This record gives sequence, C-alpha cells and structure tokens, in this order.
Amino acid sequence: MSNTPNVYVYTRARTREEAKMKESVIEARLVREVKKRGGLCYKFTSPGTAGVPDRIIILPGGRVVFVELKTEIGRLAKIQKRQIDEIRTRGADVRILKGLDQVLEFLKEVDSGGIQTA
Repeated sequence: MSNTPNVYVYTRARTREEAKMKESVIEARLVREVKKRGGLCYKFTSPGTAGVPDRIIILPGGRVVFVELKTEIGRLAKIQKRQIDEIRTRGADVRILKGLDQVLEFLKEVDSGGIQTA
C-alpha cells in the first residue's frame, strides 16, 4: 500500500441553491445514498479528539473512506487539517466533500467501481 495520500478534486455546485445548502442536508443525502448502495455511513465522533472527519463510510467489499463534509463555502479548521493529515499519513482514504455536487461526484466514483478495497 502506498503512503501517498489520495487527493481528489470535484466540481463546484451547479446552482445557487446547492451552494447555500446546509451541511446537515448534504450529510443526510450522503448517508441515504451510501445506504442505497449497500454501504454503512457512520457518524464519527471521538471524545477527547477534536477535528476528526464527520463520517466513516464502509462500502461493500470492505473499502473504508473517511469523509469530511462542508458547505460549498465552508472551510476546514486548522485542527481538522491536522487530523486529516494524520489519518492520510497512515494510508487511509480521506475525502473532503464541499457541497452536494461533490457528494454526487463521490457517489459516481463509488458506482463506477473507482473506490476499490485497500
């Protein structure tokens, strides 16, 4: 397994409504769509450890992806950047998805088989 972190670039929101969408609405859509595909989408909290990604996604076949969700205009806090770097350093797949459009792009990648088991 490579120690090179996975870096993915997704497109921006197509409409103003998507850009203004609340993170909770985006998160609910991600959870619903991952479950439709037979995956698990757990809320990730780590008491005593700030800045961990919002979700741990476990896809059929065993692929695990950590996901940090943001609105189209949301930004990562310094502690979030640090935690994401720590997780990636250990070879894990961490995605930062900004807005619904990026969630939909991620789901297309899942559907196309672009996310394989580690």
